[in-house]
Amino acid sequence: MEPLAVRKVVTIVEETMREAGRDLPKPIKKAAAVAILANPFAGRYVEDLSELAAASTALGDMLAKRVIDALQLAGIQVESYGKAAIVGENGELEHAAALLHPNLGAPLRDNIGGGKALIPSAKKMGAPGTAIDVPLGHKNAAFVRSHFDAMEVRVPDAPRANEIALVVVMSDGGRPLPRVGGLTAGQIKGEDGLR
Repeated sequence: MEPLAVRKVVTIVEETMREAGRDLPKPIKKAAAVAILANPFAGRYVEDLSELAAASTALGDMLAKRVIDALQLAGIQVESYGKAAIVGENGELEHAAALLHPNLGAPLRDNIGGGKALIPSAKKMGAPGTAIDVPLGHKNAAFVRSHFDAMEVRVPDAPRANEIALVVVMSDGGRPLPRVGGLTAGQIKGEDGLR
């Protein structure tokens, strides 16, 4: 099976150093890598979407590596992750699902040395410049409230009608100054991906 044609890859880095007038003990970095790729099923209904699912393994590996490089840290230092896709108008939401769900998680986890929790995800249809909020959660325990977060991602000229924007986001921390209680990162048992 041929790899899907990628028109461009965009990397975005956000670093928060102050919040609510306070210096953070450690700046928090989030990074997104977005692959803008041709949708092989644009404009037609296809029952078997395995071509997209198969392509997501190599795409996930490439995007994870770009995000980790952008964060300037070792993959094991990633604390939270998320994924998303925006499908151009000639596609359908199921095309995003085929990229995001069957195979994308494995290469993300491989690049960060594990990750027991489900990877939060979002999908939508949109025209060029459509923004998507990529949800984030702690990689090893879904109930860590300090890491319930998101990163807004937008590429001005994508996705075009026959494209899909595939997004991977990772962070080296949770929200700045978290104080709503619940399980903390230091309390993770790491047994079930929840706590």
